[in-house]
Amino acid sequence: MEVGLEHALAAEFPNVVGRVYPLELGPPVGWPVQYRVSGREPDQVRTIASRVAELIGSARGAANVNYNWMEPGRTIRIRVDQDQARFLGLSSQELALAVNAVVSGVTATQVRSGIWLVDVLVRASAEQRMSLSTIRTLQVPLPNGETVPLSQIASVEYDQEYPIVWRRDRLPTVTVQADLAPGTQAATVVQSLAPQIGALNASLPSGYHVSVGGSVEESDKAQTSVAAVLPLMLVIMLTVLMIQLQRFSSMFLVLSVAPMGVIGVVAALLLADKPLGFVAILGVLALTGMIARNSVILIDQIEKDKAKGLHPWDAVIDATQHRVRPILLTASAAILGMIPIAPTVFWGPMAYAIMGGLAVATVLTLVFLPALYVAWHRIKRPDPDASQKMDLGHFAPIDRSKEQKHEGLLEDACTSMQPS
Repeated sequence: MEVGLEHALAAEFPNVVGRVYPLELGPPVGWPVQYRVSGREPDQVRTIASRVAELIGSARGAANVNYNWMEPGRTIRIRVDQDQARFLGLSSQELALAVNAVVSGVTATQVRSGIWLVDVLVRASAEQRMSLSTIRTLQVPLPNGETVPLSQIASVEYDQEYPIVWRRDRLPTVTVQADLAPGTQAATVVQSLAPQIGALNASLPSGYHVSVGGSVEESDKAQTSVAAVLPLMLVIMLTVLMIQLQRFSSMFLVLSVAPMGVIGVVAALLLADKPLGFVAILGVLALTGMIARNSVILIDQIEKDKAKGLHPWDAVIDATQHRVRPILLTASAAILGMIPIAPTVFWGPMAYAIMGGLAVATVLTLVFLPALYVAWHRIKRPDPDASQKMDLGHFAPIDRSKEQKHEGLLEDACTSMQPS
């Protein structure tokens, strides 16, 4: 359907810049690839924009390069001889009304069409409006009731001017924009053009500049807003972890597993063919908290087992065995909860980032974290023979003298109980 509409637009309306695209999610940007060319003179800006368009056209993945304004339109310029006009008693306003009556037309009356009033416009035909000879012979009424041809008091000629000039920061700005080929991201095209656009910017005269727009600019704005609150988030998270764990070493062990989740994030996004954009980055931030939670559960259980008197080696093994099921169940619940939104266009990258990162990080929490805990605290595996000796040492030696004394007292008691 989309391809058919694009072919129909190209065939039926060749002079129209058409684009067929699905409904945008997030901030609307229109054309995904955009470069803004700004400067003082519109003609110079137009020349630079042409060079930028050539660079975009040569980039792999860019298609349908166009401008938001560029081509000048043909106009009719009338230069009035003010001395001659004043000599005849005409003002510029009277001349403008006379010319507009022929070229633009004047409203003569109105007619009703249903509930609407439609203006009736009176003007010359299309051939006469665009004919310089007709306009030159236009009879302009004088205050004394006579008329003179327009050519007697003004010169009429064709000219060109820009029908619209967009400005940014009060400077004329042309936006060179392009669509993307299927399977291509705007960031990929912009990154491939970065060296060439940088060289072009360096060669431009003072006051002229080429800047990136489109989806890349909007993505940078979103990431900047997240980065602004990221330090506060880290401070709060570290404070909570420190209150819970009471040790810097334990906090380091908890945070050491979080970067390992990036392995699963990259693998999941590659397999699902999803971009690592702003939404996926939000998923990575949420994933950090989920991984830290599982690590805190395991570290806390190890410390509790050590407090009960278990050997540190046995405490690590026992805590890992006891926390396998809770950690796997919570991770599975989070992964299964992401499945309904994984096929969606907007939330899909975040869902795949969480699912892949959490799956890999859960395995690493149960394998890598206990090994790191043992290596960090330099815990040695206990010797079985030494442990047996240690257990035997808990039994107190038997005092044989006391045993003999107790046996003598028992014999005396038995003798006194016999009948005489």
